[in-house]
Amino acid sequence: MNTTLWIDIFGWIGVVLFLVAYILVSIRKLEGDSLVYQAMNIVAGILLVANSLYYHAMPSVGANVAWIGIGVFALARKKKKAK
Repeated sequence: MNTTLWIDIFGWIGVVLFLVAYILVSIRKLEGDSLVYQAMNIVAGILLVANSLYYHAMPSVGANVAWIGIGVFALARKKKKAK
């Protein structure tokens, strides 16, 4: 498979992860500060950053980097509270 196809696959997996995570929180199957929810968002963000960088969609890169940062911050805060 060529690079463009892989980048597109990464982008679509990222979109699906974001949507599934949002649906699961919305129907209260996951908590917004849960490890699974935040991990899904971080992985989705990473995949979408790769896709957005490839296509030079810098506003999307910025939004997804922020999304990743929020997820990392939420997990760090939760870990700190657990101590």
